[in-house]
Amino acid sequence: MNRIERPPLPAGEAQIEFLDGEFRVTRPGTFVRCAGTGVPIPLDELRYWNVDLQEAYASPEAKLIRLGLRKAGVE
Repeated sequence: MNRIERPPLPAGEAQIEFLDGEFRVTRPGTFVRCAGTGVPIPLDELRYWNVDLQEAYASPEAKLIRLGLRKAGVE
């Protein structure tokens, strides 16, 4: 490996500290779980989270499911 290559990330679940507009990885991994649906979210696709609850969401709809404002599978 040369100095430009990155070492591979561990293949497990990451631990994240969610901040306003960004997040900090506190335990390396490749994904986090959606609090609404339980599906894994790759870190490079993570776009939605709640700072107060420290939870990640796969989509805006997943947050509504988590908050009980929508049932899973209902459009």
